[in-house]
Amino acid sequence: MIWTNTSSKFGSIDVSEKLSWANVKRHPPLTLTSHNNLNFSEIISLDSISLSYTCKSKQPSASMAAFELNKSKQQVSTMLKQGFISDFFLSPPPSSFTSSPSNPSQPIQSPIRSAPSPTLFEMMTEEQTRDSSRPSTHLQSFDTARMRIEERVSRVLSGAPFRNPSDWGLGFGDVKLTITARDGFSVSMDVHREVLASRSLFFKEKLGRRSGSHHSVEICECDDVEVYLETLVLMYCDDLKKKMMGEGVSKILGLLKVCDSLKFNDGISSCLEYLEAVPWSEEEEERVISNLQDLNLHNDHDVLQRVALEPSTSSRIDDIFLRLLTGVLQAKDEKARKEMKTLISRLLKEDNNSTYNRLDISKETLYTICHKCLTSLVHCLSEATSCEENRGMMSEIAREADNLEWVVEILIEKRIGEEFVKLWSDQNELGVLHSKVPVMYRHKISRITAQLCIAIGRGNILVPKETRVSLLSTWLEALYDDFGWMKRSSRSVDRRLIEDGISQIILTLPLLQQQAFLMSWFDRFLEKGDDCPNIQRAFEIWWRRAFVRQPVVEPQLQITVCDYPS
Repeated sequence: MIWTNTSSKFGSIDVSEKLSWANVKRHPPLTLTSHNNLNFSEIISLDSISLSYTCKSKQPSASMAAFELNKSKQQVSTMLKQGFISDFFLSPPPSSFTSSPSNPSQPIQSPIRSAPSPTLFEMMTEEQTRDSSRPSTHLQSFDTARMRIEERVSRVLSGAPFRNPSDWGLGFGDVKLTITARDGFSVSMDVHREVLASRSLFFKEKLGRRSGSHHSVEICECDDVEVYLETLVLMYCDDLKKKMMGEGVSKILGLLKVCDSLKFNDGISSCLEYLEAVPWSEEEEERVISNLQDLNLHNDHDVLQRVALEPSTSSRIDDIFLRLLTGVLQAKDEKARKEMKTLISRLLKEDNNSTYNRLDISKETLYTICHKCLTSLVHCLSEATSCEENRGMMSEIAREADNLEWVVEILIEKRIGEEFVKLWSDQNELGVLHSKVPVMYRHKISRITAQLCIAIGRGNILVPKETRVSLLSTWLEALYDDFGWMKRSSRSVDRRLIEDGISQIILTLPLLQQQAFLMSWFDRFLEKGDDCPNIQRAFEIWWRRAFVRQPVVEPQLQITVCDYPS
């Protein structure tokens, strides 16, 4: 398509321009002014736009021509500075792109050359064109959501009694009710003043004082128009719970919120009864608790009884916990015992990591269980060593040791294991019986020692120096003997953790006691090799402490007091 325009005259000069309109998309019109009584034709290539100007002189005066020339130069200079056109002299065309002075009227063919750099105006226009060509994702999603809302609203209105009053034995509505959402979506309907005022205190207050045959009420800034409409439908129903049947917990919570805002007491009671009767998922449970706390309803106790306990005494928690642990420790089915141990351990860890830490189990209860396990273990070892062939009692040793290890793990998690370290260090009789039992049955007892070494090495248990020395003196040699079986019998045994724990305990002792324990380990390691814990790192540290590094004695601070005569 070609678009022709004749511009206004500058003095006595006619300027006519022809623009290829199919290509004119991004550039403003460029005005050139002629002078010096000449006829000329010039083509300037600006990207994809060609402008052809033919100027015919009508003998203007010299002063007028000079004025027009200066004006034209100023306009072109301004457009160059603003970036609307490229600088012809900064990016000159090839030498072949020249006009013939002998034949100025002959059109000049523009040679093929590289395109000049885009101007600011070109880049801005191209960006706008690209943006306008893209589909608006936001608008599409908004339209889709609006269509879904309209479909749901239409479905609710199709069965509403106030839309078909004759089917429900009602007359025409005398209240025009408009519900408007936050995004501007609104629904208007004719409802019945008598029904609304009898079911809702909100409508009774708004409509009870007004006289006249017709009223108009508008509810603005609604969160969900559909829920408001469903609440209105409930006001026309006698059996509200039957109407709610099959709805999800989220929908009932929405209805409950609207019923509370409209002071629809029957609706509130029905929603609470529904929530009390249906099961909840964990996510729904959080929402139910949060919504009921926000609404602060006076009759929500039955619903919250499912999740909220009244403040209970420590003895009640201890009774429950004692029963659980005793049941696990005495379980007859081995698989069920392991599963319940894992479950209770996980729940206790969750409680320890919780901010509230609601499960306040008394220390006395745990140590009561601990003493029972320790007594049972000593009894099993005594019975096993007194009889030559008693394989049943041998298996009981492993079971009792496993039970005690589990209870000790709970003590460590609760940060109350200091007393057990002292108790375990004093078990000289148990240590003697331990050496008389085959290693395949007794190695689980040494896992308790390893468990304590790891906890002390990490700083989870803090005990005096004497207790640490007593622990190593009583149980370290037994741990060396059982270490090979401990590694091979269970994948849960972490060799490096045990080695680090033993090393840390030894290095916390005085230097002479470090020497005694490490020299004993040196001989044992040379004898058993990989079946003995490798604590070479602790040995190196002790060596440097004893023979390489000398303690630096810093000069003591001296204070001198002088009396001066007054």
